[in-house]
Amino acid sequence: MHTAQTILDTISNVNILFYIIAYLVGGIPFGMMIVKIKTGKNILTTGSKSIGATNVYRTLNESNVANAKIWSLSTLILDAIKGLIVVLIAKLMGLSYETQWAIAILSVIGHCYSPWIGFHGGKGVSTAIGSVILLMPIEGIIGLIIWGVVGKVFKISSLSSLLGVLCGVILTFIVPHIIPLPDSINIIAQIHSHVPVVIIALIVIYTHWKNIVRLFTFKEKKFTTKSEGASTASSN
Repeated sequence: MHTAQTILDTISNVNILFYIIAYLVGGIPFGMMIVKIKTGKNILTTGSKSIGATNVYRTLNESNVANAKIWSLSTLILDAIKGLIVVLIAKLMGLSYETQWAIAILSVIGHCYSPWIGFHGGKGVSTAIGSVILLMPIEGIIGLIIWGVVGKVFKISSLSSLLGVLCGVILTFIVPHIIPLPDSINIIAQIHSHVPVVIIALIVIYTHWKNIVRLFTFKEKKFTTKSEGASTASSN
């Protein structure tokens, strides 16, 4: 009886409930659903087999779907929102920063290893940005800008994603020490640790491992439209 009560207390704990919700919401495969609706294809069998925005664009573009870029951007936004929404609700409910950061991590894990599609998923970048943007907006926005600029200049999706995330993490070691940030957006004041952002970065690095190998061997191709040539392996 005592064991049953302990289990009941555990699953009814608000933090545990939010952790479960974060993982399940993070795992919603928006990219897969969009591609299935627009083309009837299973995105897990096309291109990089990722459910992220880059592979969505490639799959739709190859299928001559109108507005492929818009649908790809929609995927990116939706993947970011699912990382943001649970953190936002937890924040509004006054849950601790430790809980909010755990939610952010679980949202990214959910996206990368979705329970809805056999623990397959994307590479976590969009969801990572969405999940941390309320907790560290300065570093997150700068990382997002770097992601966009590098992607525009070099047209290598994996390179821009990795640099954007890594720069965002590195900035958490710098920005709070040179800018008097409010505690609500200062990771040091929040939890006195950089562990959560490092964990998120490690997840993104792990999901990009094959891309990293190709980058160092100069085999990672540029991401291009059909009119420009063949597409590269996805980063999202």
